[in-house]
Amino acid sequence: MVTVQGVVDRVGPTMLRAVHAAAAPQSVTDVVIAEPGRRNVIAAGDLVLGVAVGGRKDAVDLIRHSRGAAGVLLKQPQAGDKEVLNAAKEAEIAIVEVRQEAAWAQLVWLLRAVLDAAADDESDGDVEQFGDLFRLADAVAAVIDAPVTIEDANSRVLAYSSRQDRTDPARVSTIMGRRVPDDVLARFRSRGVFRQLSKGRSVIFVPAQRDGTLPRLIVPIRMGGELLGSMWAVVDGEVSDERSAAFADTGPVVALHLLRRRARVDAERMRSAELVRAVLSGSTGGRTAAAELGLDEQPHRVIAIDAASEDAADAEGVRLALWERMTRGVGRRPAVADLHGVLYAVVPDKGWTQLREVLSTGEPLVAAGAPVALTDLPLSRSQADETLALLRTGLVGTRLAGYEEVWSSLVLHRVAAASKASGVAELGPLAGLKEMDLDTLYQWLRHPGDPREASRALRIHPNTFRYRMKKIGEVVDLDDPDVRLALLAQLVTLKWA
Repeated sequence: MVTVQGVVDRVGPTMLRAVHAAAAPQSVTDVVIAEPGRRNVIAAGDLVLGVAVGGRKDAVDLIRHSRGAAGVLLKQPQAGDKEVLNAAKEAEIAIVEVRQEAAWAQLVWLLRAVLDAAADDESDGDVEQFGDLFRLADAVAAVIDAPVTIEDANSRVLAYSSRQDRTDPARVSTIMGRRVPDDVLARFRSRGVFRQLSKGRSVIFVPAQRDGTLPRLIVPIRMGGELLGSMWAVVDGEVSDERSAAFADTGPVVALHLLRRRARVDAERMRSAELVRAVLSGSTGGRTAAAELGLDEQPHRVIAIDAASEDAADAEGVRLALWERMTRGVGRRPAVADLHGVLYAVVPDKGWTQLREVLSTGEPLVAAGAPVALTDLPLSRSQADETLALLRTGLVGTRLAGYEEVWSSLVLHRVAAASKASGVAELGPLAGLKEMDLDTLYQWLRHPGDPREASRALRIHPNTFRYRMKKIGEVVDLDDPDVRLALLAQLVTLKWA
């Protein structure tokens, strides 16, 4: 396992700085977000993130509550406050300063990546020279004599070397965001960098740009013709052929490591997905699977996300992006499974508000079942499925909804589905009306006694609305309340089925 200082070293000075070391350093095992107004359960080896710390008193209280943890991460001014440091000394806990510009959500993802890399190092005893990607990045940086990032094929940062203080704002943004920012990607794409990567060039040199971006030397990481990722070195200028060749020679070593890492991650993801499927199906081993996934007894929701795409590569990219966004939303790896183009996640109900905000900015449809006990997760899944089916119709005018929020629309949808098979809409005078008359009648029935609101829904003038209704009244007896109810049932069937 890795210590607090080891975590700080791997994350680097652009985001973290150790300000107080514990007398007896611990191995770090997990990351815990200190939530406002709630006492988290803190275990030995936890790194506690003071996200909600608002002042000296909050910081001191958090440190005292976190006694026994590996360390507490705070921003200034709390990280340098004397009373805070004295409390840390009494609690025998390390204090790490988080740089002011660092985003907490990004830091959570980065810390988990560091801990994963450390776990990989322990479980992979045959990799002695390059125990993890961060040490591998340092070794490559020594070869090229320049700071290096190792990125996957989707431009997400997997690891980076030390000496990043010798880089530029684009590199700092890349490391802090754990992926190349969109504007930086656009600039490199316009220069044909990614086209050259896909064509198999061994080394690519990108000169300095007018916006202050320093030169880059890029090496594709390939294995068996497949592009696994790339290495990016920030250099001072033109690089000699010898240095370029030495940089390129490190590619096969990195490729082996990425393949090994991907196989391990894929195996873990498949195992996790199997457990999630067991939980969602309500099988006999569901409770055991829930325990293995780390789901506690608090209420959970099942989230269903429409991640289907005709392009398989695009769909995989969407799923990975959603996985990362969900992790930011719940502060840990979510329990996720992909079934028939739908991405299911089991998340604590208390984290739904924050996760909802994270997921609301994307394109995919997102539906949430109601919060339930672990034994009732199959029910929450069926509710999420029904809500997702409703969102797909486009009738509710939103891309994200919870089951309990759209109950009235679900009632109409169920009624319409049941009525359609019986041919309800084919009875009476409805078939003789034009489509615009059906829309007019539907809004008139929805807004009884309020022609202005009905005409506003149709985006027509109130006089036009009244004229249409006069014509409809010549065909249909609208004075009969039973007729109005029957017409509404028919129109609901046509609109919602």
